[in-house]
Amino acid sequence: KNFCFKFLFEDENYIKSQIIGVGIKVGDSVPYYIDYSKNDIKLFREKFIEYFESDEIEKYGHMMKMDIFALLKLNIGIENMVFDTMIGQYLLNPAQSNYSINELGKEYLNIYGEDLEELLGKGKSKKTYKDLSINARAEHISQTLDLVHGIREPINRLIEEQGMTQLYYEVELPLVEVLANMEYYGFKVDLDVLNQLGEEFQGEIDNLTTEIYALAGKEFNINSPKQMGEILFDELKLPVIKKTKTGYSTDAEVLDKLKGQHEIIEKILKYRQMVKLKSTYIDGLINLVDKETNKIHSSFNQTVTNTGRISSTEPNLQNIPIKTEEGRMIRKAFVAEDEDYILVDADYSQIELRVLAHISKDPKLMEAFYHDEDIHTKTASEVFHIPKGEVTPLMRNRAKAVNFGIVYGISDYGLSKDLNISRKEAKEYIDNYLKNYEMVKRYMEDIIKTGKKEGYVETILNRRRYIPELKSRNYNVRSFGERIAMNTPIQGSAADIIKVAMVKVFQELNRRKLKSRLILQVHDELIVEAFKDEVEEVKSIIKDIMENSIKLDIPLKVDLNTGDNWYESK
Repeated sequence: KNFCFKFLFEDENYIKSQIIGVGIKVGDSVPYYIDYSKNDIKLFREKFIEYFESDEIEKYGHMMKMDIFALLKLNIGIENMVFDTMIGQYLLNPAQSNYSINELGKEYLNIYGEDLEELLGKGKSKKTYKDLSINARAEHISQTLDLVHGIREPINRLIEEQGMTQLYYEVELPLVEVLANMEYYGFKVDLDVLNQLGEEFQGEIDNLTTEIYALAGKEFNINSPKQMGEILFDELKLPVIKKTKTGYSTDAEVLDKLKGQHEIIEKILKYRQMVKLKSTYIDGLINLVDKETNKIHSSFNQTVTNTGRISSTEPNLQNIPIKTEEGRMIRKAFVAEDEDYILVDADYSQIELRVLAHISKDPKLMEAFYHDEDIHTKTASEVFHIPKGEVTPLMRNRAKAVNFGIVYGISDYGLSKDLNISRKEAKEYIDNYLKNYEMVKRYMEDIIKTGKKEGYVETILNRRRYIPELKSRNYNVRSFGERIAMNTPIQGSAADIIKVAMVKVFQELNRRKLKSRLILQVHDELIVEAFKDEVEEVKSIIKDIMENSIKLDIPLKVDLNTGDNWYESK
């Protein structure tokens, strides 16, 4: 009735790899190994599809996202997945740096198996799986299965003891399948759009280069901090802000402080911005487009952040710039699969501030969300003691910085830098905020006390984050711990909410047998590639689930948009 399995991959980049070994442990029987080097997919499907797609047989394993992805490539579904030891350990210790099966075997069973480096070697003499004998492959994969089988129960027991059963079985475990499917389907990229943008950006870089040379009075290597420093401080006689061991510093902080002192500064900042956009987000993305699918198949990581947020790598789609129009233009290259589909973008409105209102129970903050007021205008009105109608855009912007800064435990120094104002003025803003939202202030004080007493803080679904920094004798380290304590229940609860929504949206689209599919999550935003005949149904599903996935004391609000590309839908 239970079925522990693991695939052996040809290389770590499993999206392009071939499976060359399959290990199966049925119940407590001896692990069963198939040599898969002949890549006989037909035979494999015939023998195992009924097991994987049976809802009566329990499946468990380690790092199962990779295994589910491999099954999807073979057009095999998976039913009744009951445990993933890696995800379980992540909940127990989100700060752990290594979740390998051997590390967990050592921790729980005092057994340390042969790791990949020992098995394959390293450097020029590194082998591939295909170089290993069938017996060596079978022994390695069988050992892995035995470790998974042995550590499952102690991990599960600790999850139950720490009150995270619901979080594990209803959120994190089903999310494994969701992320595997998102990676498998990927996001279509229009290479013509990327190439065109690349040409435009290069043209802008060339123009800026000419202008910088003219302002400097000579040509030099703009990308060389040494030459840049000589031009700014020796030739143009600008005030020296900071020095390094090798000369003048020309980092972003220095250039920011020099703004307004010479026209060349703005040109250099723009040049650096355009070079980064071109190299990272144009050239970088082009290199990562899969030549077979014309899609980007990002990796979504479930066990990286301490707060519970999902991260994205190769490429990091959560990091596509949004603050500048040039950065936003890159989203035009991300398109629906074909003319039968359209993108539906659903974005939580101010979810972290809503979570703060729910956790702190502050009546003024809750009232603003109950009446769907503009929270930043309301805060500006309260902090500056003026009617809402007299709030200027500058006041609203400063109140917005305070609102979001409070969520991250911002200091008067941090706020003064963000708003380019004095520390005294920044402190006044924060003090006024905390006088006005008294329950927020109490929450911040209480959560630090809780963190110091318990050694950890929790989200609304009991996700834990341990904070040893709170007991540090070093003031800076301890202050960092206090900011973590204040922020984690808010950011972590927002992560809980979006994960619940992802699981429910994925399951509901499947339950209704719709062609539409969830393809991306970016912070508080979900993107569904919707079949055009299903758009209205999909929008209704997403809005209902996201706004009701977890009930807070104040309403959650979702903004919905559609478009043929990510730029339009966002």
